[in-house]
Amino acid sequence: MSKKKLSNEQIVTHLGDDYQKFHGAVVPPIYENSLFIYDTYEKFLEAMESEHTNYLYWRGTNPTVEIVEQKIASLEKGEKCKLFSSGMAAISAAILSFVKTGEHVLSISNIYGPTTNLFNYLEKFGITHTNVTSKNIEEIEAHIKTNTKLIYIESPTTMTFQIIDLPEVTALAKQKQLNTIIDNSWATPIFQNPIESGVDVVVHSASKYLSGHSDLVGGALITSEAFMERIFYNEYQLLGGIMPPYEAWLLMRGMRTLPIRMKAHQENALKVARFLENHQSVKKVNYPGLTSAPDYELGKKMLKGYSGLLSFELVSSKFEDVKKTINALEHFNIGVSWGGFESLVLSPNNGRNYEQLRQSNIDPGLIRISVGLEDEEELIADLDQALRNL
Repeated sequence: MSKKKLSNEQIVTHLGDDYQKFHGAVVPPIYENSLFIYDTYEKFLEAMESEHTNYLYWRGTNPTVEIVEQKIASLEKGEKCKLFSSGMAAISAAILSFVKTGEHVLSISNIYGPTTNLFNYLEKFGITHTNVTSKNIEEIEAHIKTNTKLIYIESPTTMTFQIIDLPEVTALAKQKQLNTIIDNSWATPIFQNPIESGVDVVVHSASKYLSGHSDLVGGALITSEAFMERIFYNEYQLLGGIMPPYEAWLLMRGMRTLPIRMKAHQENALKVARFLENHQSVKKVNYPGLTSAPDYELGKKMLKGYSGLLSFELVSSKFEDVKKTINALEHFNIGVSWGGFESLVLSPNNGRNYEQLRQSNIDPGLIRISVGLEDEEELIADLDQALRNL
């Protein structure tokens, strides 16, 4: 099937599923073999010369994994995708492909906690990092140093779900000859395609919406053919954080319903967010799909839709009230991650990190929820009974 002018539904259901190649199997098989053999030594040497386009060893390319990579690259409007064993493996590979000792990375607003931890870890190798909490382009430019090589973005941002003006940031990056990476896990390729806004590399935690069933951990990296060839032979193969074929097969299965699931997450989340913004125990809801959101107009420009992850801030910022509210919920399970069929809840407030929250511009009364695929009226009733206890 041609990649041109395919709908998202056609991509996830048919692109790469070569029925003739796989003897008419409607679901492609799992290639569990660790290596591939050749008829002649000449053919083997030829494959060795271009391992990124030939089947040689599981650590490089695999037919099952390759089908999913083709689907994700097409969804993201990118040239190439590689799958990784976790979102952090993909993020680490992307960052390390652009920076070396003596260079600097600038990140914008709130980003995923482990990504910040990675930046802190890289300081031991002489790679420095600055986070600018503002989205204002002048302030972002003011934090660019002479040794800055990379701008790292997450939009919508972690916990607060603010929207970054991607064309504005990428224009600045190109002017300064910097590369850009974005974590697009919240929006998925269904609702946002950052490459079309000039971003160089897109990363995903495939554990979230892409798989959608909370049964695998994985990551994806999408970029140009030129960048990907370099990453393949260095950060991908040498660091070894590859996705096994069985996990890729599970990811393929989950992605079949990605467009349908994202519509359902959006419908549920919008109803929940509208309920919360009118609740007497809630002072603010952070969700770009609300017309009251500060970034609503920018979000309409950047996004094609809204996922099911949002946060709200209690009128009370006390840790005891945060804990009480979370413990009172019955349909929202307490746990990390998000993007599965189930609804989840947590808070960045652990009762001991008020200064850290303040520095990140996060209200201590903030509670994050992942709105799943359950009945939205049950979820709203559950939130209502928990909030009424305050």
